[in-house]
Amino acid sequence: MVLTKRKPKSRFLKYLTTKFILFIFIFSQLLYLFLFNSPRIADSGNLTTVYDTLSNPRLSYVAGVATAAGTGTTIVDIDTTGNPDVNTNNLFPKDSVCFADAGLNGCKGNTSYTVASIIDADTFAISSGLIQALETTDYVIATQSAVHSVNFTTVSDVNGGKIKVKIPAASANYNDGFPDQTGFDSNLLTNSNIGTYTSITCSGGCGVTFGTITLTYSNGQHIITIPFTGTLAAGKQVTVTIGSSSDTRYQFINPAPAVGHNQGTADIYTITVEETDSLDNVIDATDAKVALIEGVLVSATVEETIQFFVRAGTADSGTICGVSRTATSIDTTSTAIPFGSIVSTDTFYDAYQELEVRTNASSGYVVTIEQNDQMGKDGTVCTGASAGEAQNCIPDTTCDDGTCTETTSANWATATNNGLGYSLENITGTDATFTYNESARTFSAKQLPDQEAGESKQNIMSKSSPTSSSKVNVCYRLSVSVTQPAGYYYNKVKYTATAKF
Repeated sequence: MVLTKRKPKSRFLKYLTTKFILFIFIFSQLLYLFLFNSPRIADSGNLTTVYDTLSNPRLSYVAGVATAAGTGTTIVDIDTTGNPDVNTNNLFPKDSVCFADAGLNGCKGNTSYTVASIIDADTFAISSGLIQALETTDYVIATQSAVHSVNFTTVSDVNGGKIKVKIPAASANYNDGFPDQTGFDSNLLTNSNIGTYTSITCSGGCGVTFGTITLTYSNGQHIITIPFTGTLAAGKQVTVTIGSSSDTRYQFINPAPAVGHNQGTADIYTITVEETDSLDNVIDATDAKVALIEGVLVSATVEETIQFFVRAGTADSGTICGVSRTATSIDTTSTAIPFGSIVSTDTFYDAYQELEVRTNASSGYVVTIEQNDQMGKDGTVCTGASAGEAQNCIPDTTCDDGTCTETTSANWATATNNGLGYSLENITGTDATFTYNESARTFSAKQLPDQEAGESKQNIMSKSSPTSSSKVNVCYRLSVSVTQPAGYYYNKVKYTATAKF
């Protein structure tokens, strides 16, 4: 009886088991189709070789004004608390700054200024006076902008899709032309002009036609969308360049230091790159990190320098100022021109010194010459510019035609025209103010300027730019008459080298 009653129940359980197994099989097939054949959302990192190179990775500068300043003022004090920047560490000479009111209603007076110098940690100078007064509620702003070069390699063939580049933005005022602390400001980039300032290139050519590029904002991101028709093949190395290469107004403005920023430690922002189909389903995507940090001012002071050398003239061959040199020629030192014993009258005695100047002066240099007096016997004073034999002086030459002075040159080729004079010869360049062979002369000469007679020192060599080596020969010539009183004659000549900074 018991066995007979249990048989129907066993058949019913067997029936239920079969139906359950069939249900599980059908459900698993449907689940497979859903998971593996529906459009998929890409995991971060699908695109390869993704990076964003900024043409300028420097953080923008935003500080407060600490001290009110009137028009014409060139010194600005910044607030050391409560603003993205609290010192001058990220402000450099030649930076362009403007001042904005508390509401960031544009640059005051629509004027930008150039930083002339950084005075200390909270003070700087501008190169021209303020045209509008500053209040303690104003801001000091120095924007830093960059061209974004976004690079990635595709991993899927996508037909008729879009490239999207998403750049972090602030939640408000993300396109007012002032730096934000949480993202990039789009400045003058708009939906209507973004296509002008965006370009796309691909390795081996893109093989697609790009449509109208757009710029939109959504959920804290600037979104540059680049639609294309045709198939953008896998393995393409794509570069999307965003921003004008020549006008920073049409570049994204770099953020100011983030809240809690530590100087010297970069603020990191995430740039997202997506490749979608025509319905905005993401096929491939990844993130690129960009690091923004303060600039580093590399500075050094190169001291203004000038080097001046007076060298001995000892050549035993060749010609100096057109005069042949031999072993018996008069030699000089750097401190003396010893004509020695004059045993022949109405005869030229020639000697020279070499001068060299080196300077980094922006406007070059000048070398002048002067004598304290005419050559006097035993150093006697030769009163006046025309003192001569009668006053126991060797006169300054007046050259062959009697016209040369300390300012005017003339030919001096006849030894019976006695006196002391000099000429010049370029060794390098054209620095000499006149030369011995100018105007086809044999020995063009001048008198030495006479301090005792009140004559002004004269330029003998100069250059209007820096020089690593400028060299000139100063050629001295002496001739005395048979009636010149015997004795020891001398005077002192002085060169003055001046750098022009």
